Amino acid sequence: MQTRPPHEEETPHELPGVPWVALVVVCGLLIGAVWFVVESLQSPELEWYAVSALDPEEVGDRLIGPEVYTVDSRRNQLTYFDFSTGSAIESDPDSLGWDLAFRRFTILANGGPGLSGQGGILALGEMSLDSVTQVPTGGYVTNEANAETANPAVSRWYEYSWASHILKPRPQVYAVRTADGRYGIFEILSYYCPGATAGCITIRYRYQGAGGAYFGPRALP
Repeated sequence: MQTRPPHEEETPHELPGVPWVALVVVCGLLIGAVWFVVESLQSPELEWYAVSALDPEEVGDRLIGPEVYTVDSRRNQLTYFDFSTGSAIESDPDSLGWDLAFRRFTILANGGPGLSGQGGILALGEMSLDSVTQVPTGGYVTNEANAETANPAVSRWYEYSWASHILKPRPQVYAVRTADGRYGIFEILSYYCPGATAGCITIRYRYQGAGGAYFGPRALP
């Protein structure tokens, strides 16, 4: 019978291994991949609205809202919205007849290079639209004409999920100075049209047709 030398210790057999750090990284990547697949396969509930009719009607010198309006911004050209008539309108981009313009997820004010209006947008932060009783009269941001015209105050109004490819509005309230120097406030409720089709921006807004920056329950004397 063959025996080991008296001073030779038996060593357990070892398979070629992988450093534990690499194993942790690989496991993390696998978990991340599984999460991404699960998230992408889920069908999140989307809040969508029917496109509002083009029905412009002068609201006069009074405080309006809250009102909800859905703009169809799926076209390649801009769609214009006028607070003083509470409607999307057909308008010349160089006119004073519109206050906000929409194209896909881009939102513009009627103010900045090449435009006739005094318009601008100011992010007020996360708050309730109904809690706003007065807006600033200064600090409004006009559009910037770079490779693509945009308004920096509202250019990141949404969060986008790479897993579900869903665009979700941030809970922000914005003040807007209109083309003729009046004021409005709005929040964005949705980016989806009927059938969960992307490209319809729904806003909930108030507009001070009397001029001034007060949005309380009664206009100040």
